[in-house]
Amino acid sequence: MPKGHEGRGRALAGIAMGYFAVLLDTTVLSVAEPDLAASLGSSTAGLQWVVTGYSVAFGAVLLSGGAIADRYGAHRAFRWGIAAFGAGSLLSALAPGLPALVALRALLGIAAAAAVPASMAMIARLHPDAAERARAVAVWAAVSGCAMAFGPVAGGVLVGLGGWRAVFWANVPLTALVLALTAGRVVRCPGGGPPVDWWTQLAACATLAAATDALIGAGAGAWARAGWSGGAALFAGAVFVRRERRSRAPVLRADVVRAPGMRRVLLAGAAANFALLGLLFLLPLLLRDGWGLSPVAAGAAFLPMTLPPGFNPLLTGRIVARTGPWRPAVGGLALLAGGCLVTAASVAAGAPYPLLAVGLLGAGSGVSFALPALVTAVVSTAPEGAAGTAGGLLNAGRQVGATLGVAVLGAFAGSPGRAGAALLLPALACAAAGLLLARRTARQA
Repeated sequence: MPKGHEGRGRALAGIAMGYFAVLLDTTVLSVAEPDLAASLGSSTAGLQWVVTGYSVAFGAVLLSGGAIADRYGAHRAFRWGIAAFGAGSLLSALAPGLPALVALRALLGIAAAAAVPASMAMIARLHPDAAERARAVAVWAAVSGCAMAFGPVAGGVLVGLGGWRAVFWANVPLTALVLALTAGRVVRCPGGGPPVDWWTQLAACATLAAATDALIGAGAGAWARAGWSGGAALFAGAVFVRRERRSRAPVLRADVVRAPGMRRVLLAGAAANFALLGLLFLLPLLLRDGWGLSPVAAGAAFLPMTLPPGFNPLLTGRIVARTGPWRPAVGGLALLAGGCLVTAASVAAGAPYPLLAVGLLGAGSGVSFALPALVTAVVSTAPEGAAGTAGGLLNAGRQVGATLGVAVLGAFAGSPGRAGAALLLPALACAAAGLLLARRTARQA
């Protein structure tokens, strides 16, 4: 730990703003979906790939993103990732068509995968005391949570002013600010972790990409495509498992995965993002087609869900510092499940907006309690020197959940009745994950 406290606040702000940029790219784009489809002539399946191209690359590379941070130094991984994210955003704003945009979104996901787990390792380095770290994580989550709070509204304004390309232009000055805030010695972290097995990592990316395409194809009724992609996923998965068993530097480190409570935390993170990104993908299409809302109005309609993650994490940090992360995580998942249930009922019944707003408020409040607590849990549970790897696993699990949420719920975008039924799936996933965490909490009591 560097001596003194100079620059720690500035560094923490920069780390949080880096995660803000990564999340903003997801939440802002959700409101841009209708304009993007009209501009590029994209189908729902094409929109799914614009969103999941990012989350597939993000989730798969995150499996090694933490190992990269541990190997080469978290501060180097973070700054190179943020710089690449800014450059990729600039190119995305200039994309000539859908295939190029999907490819660039995948490159953005790779850049984000280098930065996000490194940010958690940097926080652990800056704040070694557990209670202090919980408060720092709360600040990090609150600043990054503002991306959810203002992303859809900002996205609606940006789309209204300059179309979907303006969404990517906004990332360029933001990433430059992050690089300025995280410059200096205070954020430097030692490297020296185990090497990275790049071929095994490539097999993991291929597995997740092929499985996602199979789900998207099935949702669109393209069964031949779904079958070929499903077969490719099984083949790539078998290659991954074989290489992983023989690797001297496995992507999934056994000591991290087997740490007490780690697998339950990873499942909970996946369930939370399954619900969150599923809602963010599906609802803008329903708000456009069913209610005829403009981009700005659609962004404002999300405020009950997106405002709590911008403000509640500070409260969550205090609770976690006093009670530990497990009970806030369980309570957050319960709120998220309940919010999805109310949202499902509102969409299926075609109820007025106030009932939908209640469901969105419950979902957003649940996210604001669950995710900061899960971040603290995974950093605290990780073995010594493996905070980056553990953070990478958590975020990989979350991105896998996000990918599944978009792919599965996007298949039900055709009508409010089908969409309402589909929204029961994230409610069940969050409820099951909450019960698993509750069982662990009960055994500790």
